[in-house]
Amino acid sequence: MNPVWQGVITIFIGVGGCIGYFYLSNQLLDRVLFPARGPRIGRNITRANAVRPWLFLLPAILALGLYLAYPVVETLRLSLMDRNTGDVFVGADNYARMLNDPKFWEALGNNMLWLLVVPAASTAFGLLAAQLTDRIGWGNIAKSLIFMPMAISFVGAAVIFKLVYDARPEDVAQIGVLNAIYLQLGGAAPVTWLTVPHWNNLFLMAVLIWIQTGFAMVILSAALRGIPEETIEAAIVDGANPFQIFFKIKVPQITGTIIVVWTTITIVVLKVFDIVFAMTNGQWETQVLANFMYDKMFRANDWGMGSAAAMVIMLLVMPILVWNVWTARKEMR
Repeated sequence: MNPVWQGVITIFIGVGGCIGYFYLSNQLLDRVLFPARGPRIGRNITRANAVRPWLFLLPAILALGLYLAYPVVETLRLSLMDRNTGDVFVGADNYARMLNDPKFWEALGNNMLWLLVVPAASTAFGLLAAQLTDRIGWGNIAKSLIFMPMAISFVGAAVIFKLVYDARPEDVAQIGVLNAIYLQLGGAAPVTWLTVPHWNNLFLMAVLIWIQTGFAMVILSAALRGIPEETIEAAIVDGANPFQIFFKIKVPQITGTIIVVWTTITIVVLKVFDIVFAMTNGQWETQVLANFMYDKMFRANDWGMGSAAAMVIMLLVMPILVWNVWTARKEMR
């Protein structure tokens, strides 16, 4: 069947199924379980109204249980089982083997480096772009161009930057932009940038920074526009220069938004896989935790250690998620 028709049919079944579910469940509730008639009509209506919200929540609860809760529990179980069959309980042996694997510490160290660089750089560039584009006449066009990388998949962006970093022999024309510039500036020979120790991690990070800057810019631009004009006008009257207005008036008022953007990008960084996989495949000391997990699970068929690595990633992400939820509820109150 044509993929387009498959998509149309899938959407039709999904939407139709939801409509049918809500209609039939409400009919069952109002006409069969708690009918709005007879001497107990008041009590039935009260009970029906108490049950009705759960009819809407039930599909979401089932979906979360099937696609979120169950995989977490199953991953935890596999991390405590033997590496081959997954039937023999070995306790923390998989975690012990993982902690003794140098590649794990390389991946963890690289992830920490990504955490230090990418969220900070993306948020800073996004804030700078948001401030500058609001001050020029063609700011919306500039914002569109900066946001455009968000429409590109991580793999697509990795392929683009792999061409940017490409290195050809000296006697061949360079198609890699970075090497072309390097040679024009007097470089002796083309450099294979993705194999340069330590620096290659920064070249990989540049891809994610390029993508996430647009996201940060859009959110922070909205926050900047929400600042009351009266405070800025008062600062101008008091003689504040543009730098003082930005750092002492604007930034303190959008600190909450900056933190939300920062933590959101941090979660993306902790799960980064596509960019590293497509550009270096974890070689030349560029391994990250998600690639380490993939290698153990699907290449070494070591489901025990692979699941243990997945649990480590989840444990690193959980505090950030909990903090975000706590902050959101605090702001709502």
